[in-house]
Amino acid sequence: MSKGLSPEATKTVALIAGPTASGKSDLAVDLALRLEAQGRRAVVVNADSAQVYRDLAVLSARPSADDMRGIEHRLFGSWDGAQACSAADWAHAASGEIAALHAEGAVPVLVGGTGLYVRTLLDGIAPVPEIDPAVREQVRALPTPEAFAALQGEDPERAAALNPADTTRIARALEVVRSTGKPLGFWQERREGGIAAKIDLHPLILLSDRETLYQRCDARFERMMDCGAIAEVEALLARDLAPALPVMRAIGVREIAGFLHGEWSREEAILRGQQATRNYAKRQYTWFRNQPPQHWPRRETHDVSEEAFNVILCRDSRLT
Repeated sequence: MSKGLSPEATKTVALIAGPTASGKSDLAVDLALRLEAQGRRAVVVNADSAQVYRDLAVLSARPSADDMRGIEHRLFGSWDGAQACSAADWAHAASGEIAALHAEGAVPVLVGGTGLYVRTLLDGIAPVPEIDPAVREQVRALPTPEAFAALQGEDPERAAALNPADTTRIARALEVVRSTGKPLGFWQERREGGIAAKIDLHPLILLSDRETLYQRCDARFERMMDCGAIAEVEALLARDLAPALPVMRAIGVREIAGFLHGEWSREEAILRGQQATRNYAKRQYTWFRNQPPQHWPRRETHDVSEEAFNVILCRDSRLT
């Protein structure tokens, strides 16, 4: 514990969340630098499901050494693409990093756009028993409309909450109820392992103007194409990884792979990648607007560095 700090102050965690291309990474570093200017060590901890993979430095917009501006960053590029990183895997690793930083008297600054990662870290994970492989195989073989119809009969509450085209979540809910005999909601009410009650969380959600956000998404993907994204996908394809792995389903991989295979032009790859990024940003925007607690501060402007420092940190006298 750092000299002069109360036990409560050492449990502080800052969180900057929001859609892709909303300026989270820069703001996290701004915040860490301001803390260090006050004599508090701060470390940025990744909470983005693409930036965990070392194979996706460009396509995930992982911060470069220049972007980090001397601030330590953790859990960026920590997973090899051949190994899927689940929300539970990440939450376990993040929990360990946060505990270690608190023991050192440092402030973790979580930053990312993966709502499931953040929710799993804070609230814990549902203790769903291991799914019977035979059940999983049977469920995953069903066409999505058939699986959704089955779910409506076996877990109507979950079915009502899902989009009928959401193949992944429909299959997950159906395999859980068939394998365990209990609906997914039963297990989710019994979440375990969350750290929310053990920390002093200071969150901020960035919700930039949508049109500005989409413009930033478009410009960034085009820059990626000029700055190594094509070579990054070539390297991934050379590894012959399973198509179902998250790293192979990351935004930009399929779009650039199509260009490399001669299925469409470079210009078409850019357009497809931009559209996929905008669609993802839209889903993130909706999630972060509606799902986190309503008392979490939300800011709609991009240039909020000074305000963010005040909202996240200065509202707690222990940090000033």
